[in-house]
Amino acid sequence: MKKFNIPEWAYEFHGHKCPFMPIGFRMGKLAMEKLGVSQSLNHEMHVFSEMGIAHPQGCMQDGIMASTGATFGKGMIEKLYYGKVAATFWYPSKGAVRIFLKNEFADKLTPHEFFKYRKQGVEPSEIPEDVRQDIINMVLIASEKELFTVKMLPDFDYKPVKGSFLKSKCEQCGEYVFERYLRVREGKKVCIPCSEHNNSEVTMPRPK
Repeated sequence: MKKFNIPEWAYEFHGHKCPFMPIGFRMGKLAMEKLGVSQSLNHEMHVFSEMGIAHPQGCMQDGIMASTGATFGKGMIEKLYYGKVAATFWYPSKGAVRIFLKNEFADKLTPHEFFKYRKQGVEPSEIPEDVRQDIINMVLIASEKELFTVKMLPDFDYKPVKGSFLKSKCEQCGEYVFERYLRVREGKKVCIPCSEHNNSEVTMPRPK
């Protein structure tokens, strides 16, 4: 059975070895294959992660970023906080695809000794290496059909926010803030923390 290869640097980037970073890495690779694209060097692919917080599957997102190049720092991945092990991948002129980790595979992983440690509060890096490698191997030898449900989204529509280099100083704290995030408070242009912003206040219009 062919074993999928995860580069060592991806584990180093993530910080520890666990099954979900490799799942995310494979998910990202599959998305690129389905959309017919390569890794994003600039601001091409956008990812909408259905992850939330405080559950182990969140590690998947580091794998997605590592494989696709759609990184948090470039503003190309967003969290939807659905608490699902899924993500939608959108690429300009290529469309979108949603990939979901199959329930059956998740159920196959659940009884593994790795999760017995995690439920006891043991961090992944502190779990015996042979236990971690065994569950990772389960991910690496599984076929794409075993792992994922894939759905092309022909009607998916997304318009990325246009980048801007325009910034101004907050008239209260004096720190630079990009103008998209300026608010008006008592006639002054201020940053969000200084504005104590609420929905009734006015957002500064962007310069034309």
